Amino acid sequence: MINLVSVIIPCYNAARWLHESIDSCLAQTFRPIEIIVVDDGSIDDSLAIIQSFGAQIRFETGPNRGGNHARNRGFELSQGEYIQFLDADDYLLPDKIARQVRFLEETGADAVYGDWRHQYHEPDGRVWQDDVHISGDQEDVLGSLLAGWWVAPVGLLWRRKAVLASGGWDESLAAGQDRDFFQSVALAGADIRYQPGCHSIYRRYGAVTVSTGNRQKWLDSHLKILQKTETRLQATGRWTPAYRQALAHSYFHLARNFFDRDRTLHQHLYQKVLELDPHFSPQESSLYNAVYAGLGFAAAERLAGILRQARRLNSEW
Repeated sequence: MINLVSVIIPCYNAARWLHESIDSCLAQTFRPIEIIVVDDGSIDDSLAIIQSFGAQIRFETGPNRGGNHARNRGFELSQGEYIQFLDADDYLLPDKIARQVRFLEETGADAVYGDWRHQYHEPDGRVWQDDVHISGDQEDVLGSLLAGWWVAPVGLLWRRKAVLASGGWDESLAAGQDRDFFQSVALAGADIRYQPGCHSIYRRYGAVTVSTGNRQKWLDSHLKILQKTETRLQATGRWTPAYRQALAHSYFHLARNFFDRDRTLHQHLYQKVLELDPHFSPQESSLYNAVYAGLGFAAAERLAGILRQARRLNSEW
């Protein structure tokens, strides 16, 4: 018996990309497949594009309630044994699902991740792809995630039972949703394995820098994710030295982001790093690590800020 794959596409104002995203699902060499698009209150031409596919896809539309609500709703509507979450601005290469379904069936794993590639869309119309991001075989996927390792969500395929066990996508998060979901699956005990090969395209476009408002949401959401993860590790008896050290690295990177925005919170987060790992040592550039070791965190951050400013000025020249 060949199991059904459900591709779930949350969509909000993605008219520019949506047709290619859906076409990439229809072009998959694997069958049977169902494509479910949940329109999250788009005000561009997204709904018209969705409707143009007729019976080739299933769809639902409603008010804007966020991408995670759309993903959860799409999962509720789905019937597949295997689940592909696909953002409306990303796309799959034709053999992606067939390769990963075969891998899951051969290994019995609960989820599989592969390699992936950014596709950039420049303001002047240029489109280009960078080198393949090699996700690599992680000895402990949960530990790697806690330390900040990441895989573009387009590069994963999940068994239905793994999504159910995770509790779904956290609809209270404004950013970092994919990291949180991946961690939730891992925390639920899923067997997550690596299959080499790049068959997933993750788009990058728009402004290179994040606006102040969005940046704050990103920071606040990632702090909430770390706090939530810490609670779950303690509740499930996995508050081990190795996981505390891994989590310290994520708190450290968050503290770095808060250095120029909120010194009080920055200090609080850095103290958290030292609580988790009293012998913490950063894994940054050799210069940063040397200044940190000799003069401390604040000095290393001030130097990093000076170097960033110098690079910006140099690029303007």
